[in-house]
Amino acid sequence: MDFTVIAENWRYLLFGTFPDGPLEGAALTLLISLLAGIISIFLGIAGGISLAMLNGWSANLLAAVLGFFRAIPVIMLIFWSYFLLPVLLGTDIPELTTVICALALITSAYLAHGVKAGILAIGQGQWQAGMSLGFTRWAVLWNIILPQALRIMIPSFINQWIALIKDTSLAYIVGVAELSFLATQINNREIIYPMEIFLFVA
Repeated sequence: MDFTVIAENWRYLLFGTFPDGPLEGAALTLLISLLAGIISIFLGIAGGISLAMLNGWSANLLAAVLGFFRAIPVIMLIFWSYFLLPVLLGTDIPELTTVICALALITSAYLAHGVKAGILAIGQGQWQAGMSLGFTRWAVLWNIILPQALRIMIPSFINQWIALIKDTSLAYIVGVAELSFLATQINNREIIYPMEIFLFVA
């Protein structure tokens, strides 16, 4: 194997044409992961708390919505976001925004179930003790249950964030110049070094 192709193109793979052009490559991959991850944390925690606290038809409806996002392939949600959101909103939406939204929605759906499991893992005695001290149910959740549950959720969160970083490679299908996109460009130009290029990307 000849890795000179990597030595000649490493900066392009990491940053694209930045600072002369937009941020691309591995740096853009990490930026997408970071932004989608931050959004998914808030949505996932809100969804998980709602799953654990709601009852009846509202809980069933939320579970169905989250189940929908967990069931569909990431690539399909990226396509839907890219082609459907501009039609619904009546305005053009940048490719990067659609990818971040799609990844955040799917990741938050998985995180929500992890949050729910973490909350339910805390014994009922904790709830009863808090409420016997005069706390409301939501105050018990916020001050007693959630701080303990978050420690239980950490492994699940880490797994989902790793999966999120991997899924950013699908952004190339709508023209987002992340790492896989630039690697494909270099491979199409060089032709004879596919193993070296994609081994570096992996």
